[in-house]
Amino acid sequence: MLRHLGLFLLTCVSVSVVSTFLVGKDLELMELLGGVIPVPTQGDLIRGATFAALLLSFLTFHEFGHYFAAVYHKVAVSLPYYIPIPVGIGTLGAVIRIREVIKSTRALFDIGIAGPLAGFVVSLIILFIGFLTLPEPEFLNEFGDHNYMVEHFNKHGVYPDAPELLEGQIAFYFGGTILYNFISSLFDGAPPLWEIMHYPFLLAGWFGLFFTALNLMPVGQLDGGHILYSLIGYKKHKIVARLFFIGISFLASFEAVAMIQSIPFIAQYDGSLYTLSWSIWALIMFLIYYKAFHKERLWIAGGLITSIFGAIGWAFFVADGTETQSSAIWLFWVLFVTFAVKIEHPPVLIEEPLTPTRKVLGWLSMLIFVLCISFNPISFQ
Repeated sequence: MLRHLGLFLLTCVSVSVVSTFLVGKDLELMELLGGVIPVPTQGDLIRGATFAALLLSFLTFHEFGHYFAAVYHKVAVSLPYYIPIPVGIGTLGAVIRIREVIKSTRALFDIGIAGPLAGFVVSLIILFIGFLTLPEPEFLNEFGDHNYMVEHFNKHGVYPDAPELLEGQIAFYFGGTILYNFISSLFDGAPPLWEIMHYPFLLAGWFGLFFTALNLMPVGQLDGGHILYSLIGYKKHKIVARLFFIGISFLASFEAVAMIQSIPFIAQYDGSLYTLSWSIWALIMFLIYYKAFHKERLWIAGGLITSIFGAIGWAFFVADGTETQSSAIWLFWVLFVTFAVKIEHPPVLIEEPLTPTRKVLGWLSMLIFVLCISFNPISFQ
């Protein structure tokens, strides 16, 4: 109990402090070791603590949804382990530990779906509170000169389509999702996605929806893997999970090749078509598919053709040349799925049909995944 409480408190502090660089507005500059670093003020720390309380509320409801479902089915389970990390938003989330094999399909389904549904509801509540309490557009001027946005809104009733950046400025874009964009469209004065970091409720709600979608990815031991396996069985799930993995490999290709291109030695010898970078990534993906698909040649070949050649074709013939750069989130998930959660779901000992109510909730959760996922969740310009 003390270990769980200690990790929770550390995560509270970590998210509160680190997130001030996202939601803060009065950062002071302090000279340290010959450089200048931003330092949060008391007001920033309060805003960071607000964001931390909202984000940890989502995480707590999500994890305790799993926990209470496991207790209901008499499956040995631990309390949530919160994971603090002093970068990004201050946490890698939270996990519970299932201490025994889940024997039946229904228990697997209930434990898998309880967390995402609980977290999804909390995220919606946080989002609606944020949209219902939006300040006036002039609020943005508290974070620097946003007069061009205020004037555009006052004249046209909407914010401009893109930020006006000065030399050296960076804009962070949070990817739009079907559900977030729909909810946002219901409220006048909803800020654009490159400004939601100034609104703790909107930012926490966005992260809640996106983290819910990540957990609902239908692969391996993720919540979505448990749910879809229970809905369609082992053989069909294996096919769907592998196709989905090829899909996120396609998205990861753009991130990986951009990272490879940024290596000075490679950039020196790479041509205008980045042949060397794409070749290196193709070799890496071959090794990943070799492991992920258990040396099955047909799946390896199909995956490489789809993800690599598809990404090359998209990059050179479809992409519009946008100047935004993506994070490496899909690259991380390709590696995480390959080496941690795996693609296929292991068979359950007792296969039993789901009740009609469970089936409805299961397909609803798959719809939630579609509504809340973003193909380019975090990028910057």
